This record gives sequence, structure tokens and C-alpha cells, in this order.
Amino acid sequence: MQGGLIVATTEWIPVMDDASLPEGGMQSAYPRGLNVVIARVDGTVYAVSGACAHMGCPLFTGSLAAGILTCPCHDWRFDVRTGEFLDAPEVRLTVYPVRSENGKLFINLG
Repeated sequence: MQGGLIVATTEWIPVMDDASLPEGGMQSAYPRGLNVVIARVDGTVYAVSGACAHMGCPLFTGSLAAGILTCPCHDWRFDVRTGEFLDAPEVRLTVYPVRSENGKLFINLG
């Protein structure tokens, strides 16, 4: 807190080598101990909460097709680009900003 104002974090945390994430692939990462799934869809990298909004199942063990991440436990489907649950858009995964710099992928947990 600075001068009575809350200051948002702008810390970018390195999570993996950019080249280690293939097109259409996904990997888990744990920046600051937080479970995150990182996926590359149509050349863009996205990061979302790694626990299913339903029962907390680990999403990185699910499947990814055309940007849709399917939970391995109960087949809940999420769009990794927006975090939206396809059957009820009011339910969402947290989406984190991602950037690539000097061959590394960074996430901002904000």
C-alpha cells in the first residue's frame, strides 16, 4: 500500500522456456506455488487456473483441442483464451497475463 492506495503487482514470474510449449500443447506450472495451466493456441500462449472450478481436479491432466480444455474428472470444458466454462459462462477460471521475453514465458499473477 502506498499513500493509502493499493498498488497492483506488476511482477512477471518466469515459468518455462517458450520453445518447450508446442502449438496445441499445454503444461502445468507453479509460480509462487499457484497451480496454473499454460497452453499455446493458434500461436498465442494463455495461462489459466490449473484447478477445475467444479471440484478442483488438476486440469493439466485433461485434454486440449482447439482452445478448449476438458477436465479429466467430469468433462467440464473451459476456453483457455477467456477462462469461460462453456456450459455456464458465469463460471470462469482465472486467466493470467502471459508474455514471452528472451526465450522465456512469464506470468503476472496480479
